[in-house]
Amino acid sequence: MKKILLFLILIFFFLPIFLVVEAATFSFDKSSYSVGVGQTVQVQVNIDTGGEQVNGADAYINYDTSFLSVENVSAGSFFPTATHDTSTTGKVYIAGLVDDPASPKTGSGTLATVTFKGLKDGTVNLNFDCNNSKIVKGDANATNILQCSSDYKVAISVGSGSGGGSSSSSSNSSNNNQPQTLPKSGIFENLINFAIPGAVLFLIGGGLKLFILK
Repeated sequence: MKKILLFLILIFFFLPIFLVVEAATFSFDKSSYSVGVGQTVQVQVNIDTGGEQVNGADAYINYDTSFLSVENVSAGSFFPTATHDTSTTGKVYIAGLVDDPASPKTGSGTLATVTFKGLKDGTVNLNFDCNNSKIVKGDANATNILQCSSDYKVAISVGSGSGGGSSSSSSNSSNNNQPQTLPKSGIFENLINFAIPGAVLFLIGGGLKLFILK
C-alpha cells in the first residue's frame, strides 16, 4: 500500500511539469526605445511559436500618430513570405506565411523590422492589437495559438521625452498588449520534447514494477 501511495505522489508532483505548454507570442527586441525629433528608430518585431508548428502569423501594432510616423517596414527572416500594410491610421499590419503548408515553421525569429520617425517631443507606447493579431497553428482548423498579456507596453521616448506624450497609444485598448519575455526554444525545447515521453514511460514502468513486486 505504501508503494502505491508513493507512486501516486510521484505522478501528482512531477507529471504537470512534463505537460507544461509554452505560449506562442509576439514581442519587441527591446523594453524601451528613444529617438530624436526628425530622426528614425528601428523596432524589431519577434515571433516565438512556443514549440508549435505554425503556417502563418498576423501582427497588428498600435502606435500614436501624433508622435510617430512609419517610414518603412522590412520583412524578417522567420517566414519565407511576408507582407505589410500601413494604410490604417495608428496601426501597422505585418503578415508572414510559409510557402508550403506541409512545411510549417517552429521556433523563434524576426517577423519584421519597423522604422519609426519621431515627430515631436513626448513618450508614447507601442503594443500589439491582440484582438486581431494571430499566430496560426499548422492544423486543419488553422487554430490561433497567440497568447497575450495585459501588462506589456513598450515605451518610445521622442526628443526630450516630455511635451504631452500619451501614456498609451490612442488606438490601444487595455487588453491589447503582449508579454515581453519569450518562451525558451531551440535546443532546450527539443530536449524537453524528447524527455517528456521518456519520463512518462519511466513513471508508468515504475508504477507497474511496484505492483508486480508488492
